Amino acid sequence: MNYSMLIYILGSVLKIEGIFMALPTAIALIYGEKTFAAFLGTMLFCLALGIGSTWKRPTDTVFYSKEGFLAVSLSWILLSLTGCIPFVASGDIPSFTDALFETISGFTTTGASILNDVEALSKSGLFWRSFTHWLGGMGVLVFILAVLPMAGGRHMYLMKAESPGPSVSKLVPRVKQTARILYAIYLVMTIVEIVLLLLGGMPAFDAVTLSMGTAGTGGFGIRNDSVGSYTPYMQNVITIFMILFGVNFNIYYLFLCKKWKQALRSEELKLYFGVIAAAILLITFNVRSFFPSVLEAFQQAAFQVGSIMTSTGYSTTDFGQWPIFSQTLLLILMFIGACAGSTGGGIKVSRVLLMIKSVRKELYTIVHPRARIKIKMDDRIVDEDTLRSVNIFIGCYLLIYAVSMLCISIDGSDFTSNFSAIAALINNIGPGLGEVGPAGNFGGYSAFSKYVMMFDMLVGRLEIFPMMALFLPATWRRQ
Repeated sequence: MNYSMLIYILGSVLKIEGIFMALPTAIALIYGEKTFAAFLGTMLFCLALGIGSTWKRPTDTVFYSKEGFLAVSLSWILLSLTGCIPFVASGDIPSFTDALFETISGFTTTGASILNDVEALSKSGLFWRSFTHWLGGMGVLVFILAVLPMAGGRHMYLMKAESPGPSVSKLVPRVKQTARILYAIYLVMTIVEIVLLLLGGMPAFDAVTLSMGTAGTGGFGIRNDSVGSYTPYMQNVITIFMILFGVNFNIYYLFLCKKWKQALRSEELKLYFGVIAAAILLITFNVRSFFPSVLEAFQQAAFQVGSIMTSTGYSTTDFGQWPIFSQTLLLILMFIGACAGSTGGGIKVSRVLLMIKSVRKELYTIVHPRARIKIKMDDRIVDEDTLRSVNIFIGCYLLIYAVSMLCISIDGSDFTSNFSAIAALINNIGPGLGEVGPAGNFGGYSAFSKYVMMFDMLVGRLEIFPMMALFLPATWRRQ
């Protein structure tokens, strides 16, 4: 274990967080809010620790898979612990447990909240909540790889450990350049959404915060009704961008390189849009009597499907009041999630596709025992290691889900609320059903249950293994 390099990376994370905290500090100054001192103090604290930890560059900068997993998991925990300080210090969220829950929910782009009155928060607090979505969407360490000189290490381990999906590949030979390309696409798409919302008459503060929440597929709203009070045009813009941010960013790079055929050949992309289209049509038909017209039913169905499928979590209506069929379909979409290599959560469409192909292969071999079938995706043979990792991921996912359900059941909430709460958190969705639906929140759970849920949010965002590596003694050994 290269501890010196681990400390250097954690220090770099703190420096980046300190620099970015200058933005909510400026917002507090502009609006004349008392939160200014809390954000300024936290910013200086992060910068001091970060600079102190990175003052001397380690002589040994090489690290391997276990260092990468450990650096990622500890970075996200450290980000959340320091990121919640302004909420507690300013009094926006006095409880440390609640402030930590809200911050982890932000950085993991979950969007689950313990707040009964979101609008009671300061402008700087609202901005910081949404900004944590934007930072967590693409990944903080991916940003560090894009801007900091860290040559000499095996930085692909960091990107693989932090990026969602069964596999991550370099778009170009250098990892740093890959990270810059990803963040450039991410930033441009965010800016385009902001501009379109401004053209629709949305206030600048709302446009920026909601666009950051959409880009990170996070879902923290700045109004108590999420985005229900905005115009249909604004809701439609958000719908489109939620779905676009759920696409594998490699696809956008292929489009930029004019590799149209390669991009459109993606089986994951076809299944992603196919599931979205089918779900929208089915829910529209099922809820048509709940709205004045079929067109409005279609618009609301499209928004909720896009929000749930991409794990954004914004809402325009209380879908907990919809028919059971629609609620069940939305719950299924929570588990499927967005594409690998996107900012979305869930199991990921690529894993679902591989599971379908694996089942089909097993069924075929029952009928034809001597057949030797290779599973392919996008005309490429999927190696056994990838299939094995998908199976192990699903196994760990179900185990953590079951244990988490058992733990929070102590609080005595109903089964629907508990089941959908864990589904919403481990898949980084936000709202669930029942007590944790769009009209409710997670504030009613005990402190113990909230810490279980925080772990689930981190596990879901970091794809299980980086967080589980913390509990493996061999991870901490020097050799």
